[in-house]
Amino acid sequence: MSTPRTYREAGVDVAEAERAVERIARAASSTLTPSVLGGVGGFGALFRFDPTTHPDPVLVSSTDGVGTKLKVSIELGRHDTIGVDLVHACLNDILVTGADPLFLLDYLAVGDLRAEVVDEIVGGVAGACAANGIPLIGGETAELPDLVAPGEYDLAGFVVGVVARADIIDGSAVRAGDVLIGLPSSGLHTNGYSLARRVLPPDTWSKPLPNDSRTIGDALLEPHRSYLDDLRTLRRAVREAGTDIGALAHITGGGWEGNVPRTLPAGHGVEVDTGSWPVPGIFSLIQSRGDIADEEMVRTFNVGIGMTAVLPAGATDAGLAAIPDACRIGRVIEIPEGEPRVRFA
Repeated sequence: MSTPRTYREAGVDVAEAERAVERIARAASSTLTPSVLGGVGGFGALFRFDPTTHPDPVLVSSTDGVGTKLKVSIELGRHDTIGVDLVHACLNDILVTGADPLFLLDYLAVGDLRAEVVDEIVGGVAGACAANGIPLIGGETAELPDLVAPGEYDLAGFVVGVVARADIIDGSAVRAGDVLIGLPSSGLHTNGYSLARRVLPPDTWSKPLPNDSRTIGDALLEPHRSYLDDLRTLRRAVREAGTDIGALAHITGGGWEGNVPRTLPAGHGVEVDTGSWPVPGIFSLIQSRGDIADEEMVRTFNVGIGMTAVLPAGATDAGLAAIPDACRIGRVIEIPEGEPRVRFA
């Protein structure tokens, strides 16, 4: 093998990268707001933050990826929704604090850069940002031929939001007897795919999902849901009832046990009423095909609830009335030290 004498021969196509950057710039520009200074393309993104919108403002940040759901997108050659997953995974993580999102940046690493694929991926990111009213102010696209396999890629995001210090939701007001409500997920969201892909391998993805109009592949690619509008509506309704949300939990990696306790005070947990919400068919199929125990399902997947909220009992009716597809799924209980903090009854 001859020694490469150009960057292209070494596996990095600068001309294709320039084509991709042009497409990325167009997509990102469609999300910009007057708070973004200088447009897209600088070494650093400039965002003018107005602190008067949130008294005693606290910045909230989070970074996330979409895990091996990428393998489904790559295998099916469908790249237009994976960016939606990224935005909503990042966004939901900061929403649990009560924050309003300010902006998002993304990072895309590819094995071989193809402008059309990048356009689909980043188009999904930009579309989700625009739908949620937040600008995509910058990011990085890297061609890494010796690190990422040809045809494959990885995707990550970084989001920043803001919340007034007095409005932070931190779980400190939660008490035993408070009510747990759940907001439905749209499917697996972005978690559990390393198990799901082994139970449902690629040769099953074109087959119909039982009792559903979609294929199994469609169900696996169903985008992660954003809870931005729902949580704003929920908090407004609960405050009008004279109180506030006690805690929120985004059911992501680690399932129920790994996420709900993160938002509760020490000595407290939740008792969840099994069967109190409809479980999407994709979860039932994974469990039956893989002969997976209930305990493993809730440790790995959201099983149909993507966000939980703890409400004072007196505000529960108002909260449920404000979010039509939310449901009452359990209650807060005291838990002795060392015992599991999520119980399914």
